[in-house]
Amino acid sequence: MEARAISKFNRISASKVRLVANEIRGYSLPEAIDVLKAMPKKGAKLILKALYSVGANAKYMNPDVLENSLYIKKICIDEGPTLKRFRPRARGRASRIRKRTSNILIVLSDEN
Repeated sequence: MEARAISKFNRISASKVRLVANEIRGYSLPEAIDVLKAMPKKGAKLILKALYSVGANAKYMNPDVLENSLYIKKICIDEGPTLKRFRPRARGRASRIRKRTSNILIVLSDEN
């Protein structure tokens, strides 16, 4: 059985979230939650929120499943749309500010 959750349009760049996602790839659900709670990064908080959601989705799909038997089968961090803003610079020019977003996909499975 597989359960999945997607968190879209998170206001953080995908490269920053990937650093956190690489730390928990392949872990069991309780282990990953413990690791993320100890991490002082914004990306850890966003992934933790998505991880709780996918855990609840798994419990809803199969109420008999044990949390200890679930592990992270796939965690994928993609780039979302970029907000483009401009900042005034010297001599009448402008420079672009890119406010990047990211999408988080997590798939849990209980099969080996």
